[in-house]
Amino acid sequence: MESRFVDETVIEVCSGNGGSGAVHFRRERYIPRGGPDGGDGGDGGDALFIVRNNLKTLSHLKMKHSFRGENGSPGAGQRKSGRRGRDVLIPVPPGTLIRDADSGQLLQDMACRQEPWMFARGGRGGRGNWHFRSSTRQAPRYAESGGRGICRRLIVELALIADVGLVGKPNAGKSTLLSVLTNSRPRIGAYPFTTKIPNIGVCSLYDRELVLADIPGIIEGASRGAGLGLQFLKHVSRTNLILFLVDLQDEDPGNTYTMLEQELRAFSPELTAKTRLVVGTKMDLEGSGERLGRLRAALGDRPCVGISAVSGYGMRDLRAALADLAVTAGKPS
Repeated sequence: MESRFVDETVIEVCSGNGGSGAVHFRRERYIPRGGPDGGDGGDGGDALFIVRNNLKTLSHLKMKHSFRGENGSPGAGQRKSGRRGRDVLIPVPPGTLIRDADSGQLLQDMACRQEPWMFARGGRGGRGNWHFRSSTRQAPRYAESGGRGICRRLIVELALIADVGLVGKPNAGKSTLLSVLTNSRPRIGAYPFTTKIPNIGVCSLYDRELVLADIPGIIEGASRGAGLGLQFLKHVSRTNLILFLVDLQDEDPGNTYTMLEQELRAFSPELTAKTRLVVGTKMDLEGSGERLGRLRAALGDRPCVGISAVSGYGMRDLRAALADLAVTAGKPS
């Protein structure tokens, strides 16, 4: 359900404390004055993050908030060491960024990491009094306390990993196009802001597959918080190719494209360096051909394809353009 999509949350993560060493002396029937035999405390459990490809949201973290490694058990007599604390393993979706909540510093990008990331090692177990015996100190009555674990507040942020990002004004036809190109079934409706969460789909093009991401519509001022666009613009930050969808029912489609580009630049200048393709949508409606000509004139030599995802007009050209651009995507256009 849409209400369960979470792409950012704050959690507290702690590794376990080490167990304390034992103060104990050997006591057996025929050895009334046995020496120290206090064992060591167990190490605290580590705190680790791991990528799980089946996860698509951070809702499981938002519901729990706190994750802690188990404390190590204390040592015991007869030099018995305490049990090591169990690790806490925190699963996250691919593309997760982990930041320090106080400084905002990026600690780890889990985009392509295959192995678990050790965030915090558990505290070391304290040594028992057996370690402190000597010729001059035969009955030490002290042991080490266990080391403290590490505890920090973290911002966990999801930035979806996709090859192609779809951006456009509300009701520009992004969700319809996504449903035609991929196996995705996003909510589609003839009113603004039908899409309220990012949608993902996989498009098969000849000998390769592309992952497409559709984000909520962008309106003027989105980079300053207007509408829903600002919250989700980060989900196109990892894409190599951006499709600008321009509704050919807009009176001035060239101005629409300029607005979209300005909002992306205001959000992150890096987005303007990405390969892009302009797609004029709704070619099946009256007057769209004339407006497509005006849009192409405004774009100059920038590539532009006119389509109708409903009738299928131009879809073959769009697929061919996607296949060509996917090879060079990631380089400045």
